Amino acid sequence: MGSMFRSEEECLVQLFLQSGSAYNCVSELGELGLVEFRDLNPNVNSFQRKFVGEVRRCEKLEKTFSFLEQEINRSLSPPLHGPLPPPCPTPLPPQPREVLTIEEESERLARELKEVSRNRDGLRAQLTKLSQYKGVLTQTHSLTASQAPPPLRETVGILEPNRQDVHLSFQAGVVHPWKVPLFERLLWRACRGYIIVNFREMEEQLEHPDTGEMVQWTVFLISYWGDQIGQKVKKICDCFRTQVFAYPDSPTQREEILQGLQGRIEDIKSVLFQTEQFLQQLLVRAVAVLPQWKVRVQKCKAVQAVLNLCSPSVTDKCLIAEAWCPVSKLPELRSALREGGRKSGSGVDSFYNRLPCSTPPPTLFPTNSFTAGFQNIVDAYGVASYREVNPAVYTIITFPFLFAVMFGDVGHGLLMFLAALWMVLEEKDPKLRNNTNEIWRMMFGGRYLILLMGLFSVYTGAIYNECFSRGLSPFNSGWHVGPMFENGEWNPTTVKENNFLSLDPNITGVFTGPYPFGIDPVWGLSNNHLTFLNSYKMKMSVIIGVIHMTFGVCLSFFNYIHFNQLSSVFLVLIPELFFMLCLFGYLVFMVIFKWLAFDTAHSNSAPSILIHFIDMFLFTENKENLPLYEGQMVVQNVLVVLALCFVPVLLLGKPIHEYITHKRKHRHMAGDRRPLLAENSSINAHQGEVETGSHREEEKILKKLYSCTIESILTGCITAWYGNCSASDRKALQRVVRTAQYITGRE
Repeated sequence: MGSMFRSEEECLVQLFLQSGSAYNCVSELGELGLVEFRDLNPNVNSFQRKFVGEVRRCEKLEKTFSFLEQEINRSLSPPLHGPLPPPCPTPLPPQPREVLTIEEESERLARELKEVSRNRDGLRAQLTKLSQYKGVLTQTHSLTASQAPPPLRETVGILEPNRQDVHLSFQAGVVHPWKVPLFERLLWRACRGYIIVNFREMEEQLEHPDTGEMVQWTVFLISYWGDQIGQKVKKICDCFRTQVFAYPDSPTQREEILQGLQGRIEDIKSVLFQTEQFLQQLLVRAVAVLPQWKVRVQKCKAVQAVLNLCSPSVTDKCLIAEAWCPVSKLPELRSALREGGRKSGSGVDSFYNRLPCSTPPPTLFPTNSFTAGFQNIVDAYGVASYREVNPAVYTIITFPFLFAVMFGDVGHGLLMFLAALWMVLEEKDPKLRNNTNEIWRMMFGGRYLILLMGLFSVYTGAIYNECFSRGLSPFNSGWHVGPMFENGEWNPTTVKENNFLSLDPNITGVFTGPYPFGIDPVWGLSNNHLTFLNSYKMKMSVIIGVIHMTFGVCLSFFNYIHFNQLSSVFLVLIPELFFMLCLFGYLVFMVIFKWLAFDTAHSNSAPSILIHFIDMFLFTENKENLPLYEGQMVVQNVLVVLALCFVPVLLLGKPIHEYITHKRKHRHMAGDRRPLLAENSSINAHQGEVETGSHREEEKILKKLYSCTIESILTGCITAWYGNCSASDRKALQRVVRTAQYITGRE
């Protein structure tokens, strides 16, 4: 539990992984989540690294899996509700030979799915076309059966040589119902009315070949004379992308075609049913193996990516890796390397060495399902430096409480609490844990945070005496109207003539005592209800806020002691505390003193704290606003002067101290001399790491110190839990003098 209050102690380890067991060793480390690897090939492009081929193979497999998942979502019956369920238990990374097996099986499955899907789509399109043809013949039968067969050809005599034979022709097909009005209008205008057009709706809905939606197609039959009109009709049908079918002139031929269509449709339905069954078998098999494959290939890709971070040895018999590992987990690291060698059957075990390093290790805070949400909130503002105090521990209480101070309502807080309680009780449900909705994942991840927020909101709402913005009356009020009439202060005439009347607490019996818990509900009947509540909540927020900020500044004391920075205690911490307490701490004192010193009998003569606080900065005295106590002006002037005296200490104290310290160290060093690398040091160490930073970084640190100091002076707020500037930044200020020399051109 100690690592929750302060980050884990870590060390840099150098791993010597045998070539035959490197994959299994990294796989074991990944399953345990012990280490964070460093890149030993920063100057090598990603496509030039040793294991890039294996990474590309995994990416190719992921594309195949994406195709399989698309087919499952498109064609599986009944469809899945949501994404594929994750495998339980989580599988281990595959061995290199198993990756080849997965690749072969997935490609064969994808190939079969493509072929079956293509055949299925072709059969569907053919079935739709035949069904449309059948619908055309069925719907137009009533149009031609009731009419006598017209003469197919009229022969013109010799006296009319300019006339040609006239032939009655038909054009039949189906058109989308949305296109019918425009289609009909264009036919009439283009053919000048020398056509007969009939439209009928089909009885059944058929699939659209392009979109796959079910459409109730419209059958059309166009009768026309002449080849020129026929060409116009065909062009218009092509423009509207209608499906045109051959339409025989003889009813007998149409009956024969209709019977043939019926048989072909039945045959295609039978083949399509068998194809669908085989497709469903393939999809069910894909659903069974795809989650396992996806997880295993993702792990394999991650292992290969880590191996790309390693550097080969001189003899190319092992891989050298560097990683950060918690000191407490070193025995587990040794066991993982031994287990990886055992799985590979290697005769030589992999091992590690601890390395000295001047680079600060990364910060690691162990979390669980309860603390993860609070840790994420703190990390969103800034991650604490290595071995600094973890503010997330205190945020578990302060964040929900401060939210409740603002939100406070019994009804709404209870709803939040019950919703979060349901998520907590059902947190192991796979449907809840694996939901991919972004908003849901955010709420589910912060379920414990919402639970505490709702619980604290119920508490503060009870203090505010509010439930769904309505007052509650669980106890009898401490205010009574009867004594006002008994003492002759009020009478029926007074009540009738005045819209508002004030209860006098100085009269015996009017005020019998404070409300047992929270705010008296009688305030809900007063016309100054909002004025009273706003004043109460504002003063309470000021008190809580100052305590909150003071506690945040005090947390930096533990960082200074841990990093042995006693100078920061006297040059940063104490001036910050004095500056804050002299101003805002005194404001809290005035609020509490006024509550205690002025009772109901002296409430009319109570001075204004706001005016006193403004006059405090102006060094003036308002005679109309009575002082809270004797000697108030002297005390206020002394506090303001003390606060101003600490401003130069905050601005110049730490930089001057670091400058003097560096000057003393600089006298014992040669101008161009640089420290040598220690024995067994990192193979990736370079001069920038030995110098622990560049001039540009030092400038940022110096600017950060001044900006944080000015922020404290202007607002009195400490914006971070562990102080304005982290301990690592203050420690890095030892390099401030080099920044000054760089700016002035001395180097």
